[in-house]
Amino acid sequence: QLQLVESGGGLVQPGGSLRLSCAASGFRLDYYTIGWFRQAPGKEREGVLCIGSSGSRTNYADSVKDRFTISRDNAKNTVYLRMNSLKPEDTAVYYCAARRGSCGPQGYDYWGQGTQVTVSS
Repeated sequence: QLQLVESGGGLVQPGGSLRLSCAASGFRLDYYTIGWFRQAPGKEREGVLCIGSSGSRTNYADSVKDRFTISRDNAKNTVYLRMNSLKPEDTAVYYCAARRGSCGPQGYDYWGQGTQVTVSS
């Protein structure tokens, strides 16, 4: 019943932008902390950004600082990841995940299946 579904991925050229969406069903997203993660081919999964139920934000990757922004729309039960100035090294499968409590690197109970972002010319 508790599901997260990512959307908005695709193929973009370097310097382009995308907005990813993480839509929740079966639970109230505003009660949860939501993190965005990514996994590139041959690399381990890494945390990107997190937003708490209070709206506080935590950055886990210096490589996306000042380029990526996380936000939530509680009325739509959706969390967004705005990605600007995309680079080829941003290519990865992007996942959203939910947990109770504050932002942290682990302990996320619910995961989406991911959306592919490919940055290439």
